[in-house]
Order: sequence, then structure tokens, then C-alpha cells
Amino acid sequence: MSERLIYDFTMNDIDDNPVTLEKFRNKVLLIVNVASKCGFTPQYEGLQELYQEFKEDGFSILAFPANDFLSQEPGTNSEIKQFCSVKYDVSFPVFSKISVKGNDISPLYTFLTAKDTNPEFSGTIKWNFTKFLVDRAGNIVDRFAPMTRPDSKKVKKRIGQLLVDTE
Repeated sequence: MSERLIYDFTMNDIDDNPVTLEKFRNKVLLIVNVASKCGFTPQYEGLQELYQEFKEDGFSILAFPANDFLSQEPGTNSEIKQFCSVKYDVSFPVFSKISVKGNDISPLYTFLTAKDTNPEFSGTIKWNFTKFLVDRAGNIVDRFAPMTRPDSKKVKKRIGQLLVDTE
């Protein structure tokens, strides 16, 4: 089978260490492009609450800082790490800054947004805090707009459904 899976990607963590997404196989994932100077930045709090609520059940959040929208993530990886830790006490995985659109788009985000690899939830990332929900088998099963809070009933219900689905 030559079809690419989410687990085939290796991304650098916030300390620039390579992390294979294979590490997250059999977990329900919420993949989010984040920024520290955005109107949606307070969603870090909701993301952390969501992570705390579901992490023991096989859930993780993968946060990817990106400076693609009005330069709202201008910091270095070190500054981003400190911001996440001090301001929001983030304990879920935060990765190195990437691009989520345009010529420099990360291969992971090409995968997440391309019609051939994600026909149902494809399309260009329009703003920070766009969220992709991935089931335990690595399928992209939902996409939430930036204005959808991570701790909303809609998101929590969907995650809860996926966590009880043991394929």
C-alpha cells in the first residue's frame, strides 16, 4: 500500500528534535496551527483543558506554530516555548514553527489540506487555530474553523466518540 498516512511524517519539536508522528499511532489527535499574537490565542487555554481531560484515554494535541497570518507568530521556537509554558502552562506537544500555506507549506499541511489526501476536509488554511481531528487509524475525520473553541461541546463530543471507537 503506497498511500501516505499521517504517521509517515517526521516533524521537529519545539526544541528542534525530530519526532516521528508514528509515535502517536492509535491515538486520537487534534492537529492545530497556533500563533501567540492572534485574537484566537486564548484558545491555548481550551486546548490545554481538552488535553488534560482526554490524554489518559489516548488523545493528544499536536500544535504547530505558524507565522502565515499577519505575522502573528513572529517569535523564535525558544520564545514560543516560553510563551506556551509561562502564559498557558501547555503540556501537549508543540512543534517547531512551520508554514501552513503558500510556497513554503510544510509537507504535513500539504497532506492535511490537499484534495487527493484529504478529500472531505481539504482546502487552504484560512487562519490560525484551524483544527484537524484524526482518528486512531490515522484518518482525518473532521476539521474545525478557528472560531470553533477547542473546549466546545461540539469538539468534545466528537473526540469522545472517537475515543470509544476501538477499531
